[in-house]
Amino acid sequence: MRPPDGDIDVFTSSRPRLVRLAYRMLSSVAEAEDVVQDAYVRWHRADRAAVREPAAFLTRMVTRLCLDVLKSARMRRETYIGPWLPEPVVDGPDAEVGEDVTLALMMALERLSPLERAAFLLHDVFGMDFDQIASAIGRDATACRQLAHRARAHVRAARPRFPVPEEQGRTIAEAFLSASATGDLAALQALLAKDVVFYADGGGKRSSALNPIRGPERVARFFAGLARKPHYGPPTILRAGRIDGLPGFVAVDAKGVLQTMAFAIDGGRITAIYITRNPDKLKHLPEAAGYEGLA
Repeated sequence: MRPPDGDIDVFTSSRPRLVRLAYRMLSSVAEAEDVVQDAYVRWHRADRAAVREPAAFLTRMVTRLCLDVLKSARMRRETYIGPWLPEPVVDGPDAEVGEDVTLALMMALERLSPLERAAFLLHDVFGMDFDQIASAIGRDATACRQLAHRARAHVRAARPRFPVPEEQGRTIAEAFLSASATGDLAALQALLAKDVVFYADGGGKRSSALNPIRGPERVARFFAGLARKPHYGPPTILRAGRIDGLPGFVAVDAKGVLQTMAFAIDGGRITAIYITRNPDKLKHLPEAAGYEGLA
């Protein structure tokens, strides 16, 4: 039976927020969409006449579903091959800039317990009070406050100290691509922060660095070494945009492998480079159509 139009409208208006929450909880576009679809089915079956605040009710439902999914997700990630990165979400260059969670912050969230992650996101990102969070995660308000406090301490270092304007960030990212294409070691090092780290997520399905590479010299040598390899060709940029809040690109390498590239920048220097090549994490991108194993 089709639910009343008013119920559909309530869910439809809440859906973008629910998807954002589920994605930030799970770091997976596909799993976030599945959770929100499950929430819709449950909303359809619920006694909606007894629901005073539909938006809060749906947020609680999605949060609880995400907590269930995280239990199995953590087990899968323990056996993952190489560095694990969240599935990239790409916004166009003209998309509205908000208080969004960046990829660097999402990486920090991975080190939290599921309850800490939920409390932090619901309070610090989605603006819920601790009484509402208590209802969502099944803990009292005092415990939720402590969970959010512990989480905040863990993720504080992931926030940039000196954020750069978006245009400047893109200029720096483009300069890095140019220097890496020619293998200019000095130019590469000049763009990198002292604590820079490079992550490449191939998931065992595409070639990538199997461990994070740290420090400007090692990161610069890695990219300069790629440029010296026979038959090397710089990646072809298909689209520029923000990848989870960071300047980045959707690109295809010389062998036709689709990838995303994102750059965390602080104080005018690149502090982290994130390259995702695992085809399972790129299927949701429009550019995936036509690439082997992605369509």
